[in-house]
Amino acid sequence: MDRIAITGGARLEGEIAISGAKNSAIKLMAASLLTDQPLRLTNMPRLADTRFLGQLLRRLGTEIVEQDGDDGAETILHTREIVSAFAPYELVRQMRASFNVLGPLIARTGHAKVSLPGGCTIGARPVDLHLEALRALGASIDLHEGYVYAQAPRGLIGTEIEFPFVSVGATEHVMLAAVLAKGETVLRNAAREPELGDLADCLNKMGAQVSGAGTSVIRIQGVDHLNGATHSVIPDRIETGTFALAAAMAGGEVRLTRTRSDFIDTLLDKMVEAGVEVIRHNDGMTIKRNGARLKAVEVETDPYPGFATDLQAQFMALMTLADGESVIKETIFENRFMHAPELARLGADIVVSGGEARVRGVETLEGAQVMATDLRASVSLVIAALAARGETVVSRVYHLDRGFERLEEKLSACGANVRRIAGTGEPED
Repeated sequence: MDRIAITGGARLEGEIAISGAKNSAIKLMAASLLTDQPLRLTNMPRLADTRFLGQLLRRLGTEIVEQDGDDGAETILHTREIVSAFAPYELVRQMRASFNVLGPLIARTGHAKVSLPGGCTIGARPVDLHLEALRALGASIDLHEGYVYAQAPRGLIGTEIEFPFVSVGATEHVMLAAVLAKGETVLRNAAREPELGDLADCLNKMGAQVSGAGTSVIRIQGVDHLNGATHSVIPDRIETGTFALAAAMAGGEVRLTRTRSDFIDTLLDKMVEAGVEVIRHNDGMTIKRNGARLKAVEVETDPYPGFATDLQAQFMALMTLADGESVIKETIFENRFMHAPELARLGADIVVSGGEARVRGVETLEGAQVMATDLRASVSLVIAALAARGETVVSRVYHLDRGFERLEEKLSACGANVRRIAGTGEPED
């Protein structure tokens, strides 16, 4: 597999256009199963994850056309009929969000057989909540040999569901199923992420009746059928935050465009607290750092609008060079400090205890061979490498390719010394 080599020390100067949101795009793609008419998605990111889901959707009966449009890359998905309601392990294992085809398949066909997901190694992330919610909507659910067998021959029935804890995946999944259910579905303690609002906007353009997305209570009035639509994917807030942190780490001045600063308010507040200058614009923000040493700050991950767990690893990279001791508390995923030992290979001083990491800032980082363990961890190593002396080589970059579009190209355009080494890394498991 490919590796990425970074020679640290270059300041970043320039402009980076942010891609469409991965975590939104893959749920919007799944929504195409709910109608026999075309769904046209613009501002689409071209990623390994969207490619994996496309492979699965084609198997289920979706025709997919990718093209360039006025709003960047477009994907047109057209599922005239579901030719198969079977999602096999070899396709679902590549990306756990593929599991979200289960709800739309049940809603449209009344049955489905979908593999339990594999996914990242950052925690158990069980799908119990998903299955319990689908049962509450009237689906019969059985588990055999790693597969979910679901039946709802008379259709799904609206109900009231209160999640025991906030789950983005379960909230999205129920939305995708309930839009075609009979009657009203009310979701309480629902996730509030911007991607939920994006999914609701798209579903409503297709003829659904979803209200309250972005709040903790979402109401869905079921309809008999959905139509096609055209929808632009929202900017990727995690990519936005990642490049903001990369600019802060390397120093310099970088303008991030085609995005929204309000999606990452909590992160930007912490960056300002750490001594980074942030200037907000209508279409994004400018990140400045003049070379002065960063200040240590404390962060705790939380569901949106709190500090995103998907930005924790990148922020830890920034704190490795801060003056003092930072405390980073992870409350979402139990195994999400696996990047810490790899950052330590670059010279970082990090002590992990349970769900807490203490980062004592060091004067310098030194380049080394490191290995990515998951998507966000992989990019944290790239961020750290931008400020490290000498060369850092990151292996297992297939993790990066899952969630970042043209990462090396975007960083290189701002002056970073980043290159891809083809085909000499460790093979994928």
